[in-house]
Amino acid sequence: MNTAVSLERLVCTFGPVGQPVRAVDGVDLDIPEGEFYSLLGPSGSGKTTVLRLIGGFESPDSGTVRLFGQDVTAQPPYKRDVNTVFQDYALFPHLSVQDNVAYPLTVRGVPGAERRRRAGEMLDLVRLTAYGNRRPAQLSGGQRQRVALARALAARPRLLLLDEPLGALDLKLREQMQQELRSIQRQLGLTFIYVTHDQGEALSMSDRLAVFSAGRIEQQGTPHELYEYPRTAFVADFVGGANLLPGERLGRPGERLALRPERVEVLPAGQGTWQATVRGVQYLGAQTRLELDAGGVTVLALIPSAGGLPALGEVRGLRWETSALRVLER
Repeated sequence: MNTAVSLERLVCTFGPVGQPVRAVDGVDLDIPEGEFYSLLGPSGSGKTTVLRLIGGFESPDSGTVRLFGQDVTAQPPYKRDVNTVFQDYALFPHLSVQDNVAYPLTVRGVPGAERRRRAGEMLDLVRLTAYGNRRPAQLSGGQRQRVALARALAARPRLLLLDEPLGALDLKLREQMQQELRSIQRQLGLTFIYVTHDQGEALSMSDRLAVFSAGRIEQQGTPHELYEYPRTAFVADFVGGANLLPGERLGRPGERLALRPERVEVLPAGQGTWQATVRGVQYLGAQTRLELDAGGVTVLALIPSAGGLPALGEVRGLRWETSALRVLER
């Protein structure tokens, strides 16, 4: 498989001379062509700066950016075969939907008939054919986001960058747009690089992803690999949430272990491996999240809501399979 993006020892700093902040701190990353790849991390972790370095909107202090085998580190954005979809849509309010989508083609001097044809194809792709004559203000948030996507795809880039494009949408619409983005990416076979702080979004959409912290990549792999086999405490906690247990309490001194809340079985008092007191009950619909105190160690558990829930102050037993424990790097 060919490589779409290759980053080598990438460093990017901001701030005053003498007190620079390393937004990106020695990042190495290879993204295969045709993948839906997510950059996941909290605010300030460096993921958006990496996206901007790929797009040419920022310049690195050192390191190399290669796109499809070509060194583009010093190239401006317009010379890179890349387009970007932003969270704020960046649509022209005075232009129709059709003209917004066709705008990149107008800039490139594509003849009028070809512009209209390709803009129509993109509106059909995002299911907005009937909205071509409307203005952006006449559309919903989800429709405006689809127009922005159609405009970014109209110029037929080999690489599409998406900077938290669904952050302004409500939950139901965001979930719908996640499915649509994934479907369009598969249909076109393009490389999508998607920035998000939402771990559920990244896990559900990505072929692979990289988890960022403090300007560095903590771990990369498939969603299954990162969720089931986190290597560090940060990844275990940020991707899905995990109990971080001291090995001393489990007969494994010197180790730090991760345990997913859904792998904790909550039993009647007197049963199980540990005894714990219920300190918190959070109803989430089909599941309920329990916070329990097991002799000074906080344990989170996800249990089915059906069948009755424990009360605050109750003592319950806890049990889990040894195979559910993951040893973390120190």
